[in-house]
Amino acid sequence: MRTGFTTGACAQGGVRACVDALLTGRWEPSVQVKLPNGKITRFTLHSFRFDPINPTEATVSIIKDGGDDPDCTHGAEIVTTVRLTSDGAIRFSSGPGVGTMTKPGLAIPVGEPAINPVPREFMSREFRESLGRIREKYHWDNPGIMITVSVPDGEERSKKTLNARLGIVGGLSILGTKGIVVPFSTAAYRASITQAIEVACAQDIKTVVMTTGGQSEAFAAKIHPELPPESFIQIGDFTGYSIRQAARIGIEHVILAGFLGKFSKLAKGVTQTHAAGSQVDLDFLVGLARETGASEEVCEKIRTANTARHVGEIIEESGNRDFFGLLCENIICHIGKIKPRPQVIEVLLTNFKGEQVGYARKQE
Repeated sequence: MRTGFTTGACAQGGVRACVDALLTGRWEPSVQVKLPNGKITRFTLHSFRFDPINPTEATVSIIKDGGDDPDCTHGAEIVTTVRLTSDGAIRFSSGPGVGTMTKPGLAIPVGEPAINPVPREFMSREFRESLGRIREKYHWDNPGIMITVSVPDGEERSKKTLNARLGIVGGLSILGTKGIVVPFSTAAYRASITQAIEVACAQDIKTVVMTTGGQSEAFAAKIHPELPPESFIQIGDFTGYSIRQAARIGIEHVILAGFLGKFSKLAKGVTQTHAAGSQVDLDFLVGLARETGASEEVCEKIRTANTARHVGEIIEESGNRDFFGLLCENIICHIGKIKPRPQVIEVLLTNFKGEQVGYARKQE
């Protein structure tokens, strides 16, 4: 199946194209960038223009191709406007069709444009790579940039997302941690998990770390630097399936590593944790908090939290680390009902800083 590109990758390409055009005075039909996953790709420009009044501003658009597993942003026109400044700051702005954050608990602070951290980082990188040339052309000691991302029909498209529920108003989010969209196939994903476990077993690896995605894998690898790369397996939402396969193939020790969102579902016994199939149960989390001595004020904050991440921040601020331990113990209890299963199961819960906040272990 054909991969596609994220909205963040398209915006990154837009920044690169605008900066190049402002430096050369001309537009090329396409632009090449290095995506967050390290791959080089080329985007065709859909439209482009210089600001007739401001010689330091340019706008370009790229049509997002979602590949063979398109979501509601497939075919969207991602419009990026770049304005070079002399104040040294890197700023981001929401244009029409790109949302603004109104609730806490996500990766971007309230009031900021809904442009996620990794797209911001790589858009900024495209600018920084040209700092020398910008200084030379504009004779500025400390160049800066204002990046505005728009999606003309983004507000209408966002109605098919969870943005409104998450407090992202006015349009879509600009997303993407890798730059590409990988088509999702349940059968193919399960097959890839089995293959990864078999590779580990063939190398006489007895301990595997099962993570929900790339970020949790990176954090787990820092916590367990003694383990080889083949020990780390991204299992997505297929916890129950992966535990059974590990036991069948001969793995003796599994470490489950992840964040509060999916782990809160595992703690209730939901071993298929895709967002579309189950929601975070805030009342359940309130119950865990109350059981570990949280005040009613903290419980009420949890009940009205925006996301599971927000819940974690509330709990950490309150100083109640027992909450995370109890959540991990609940996961161990439910994993213990899976048969077959490896002899040793560990649960490793981290926050979004990569810090271990919860842990539990079960050994037969």
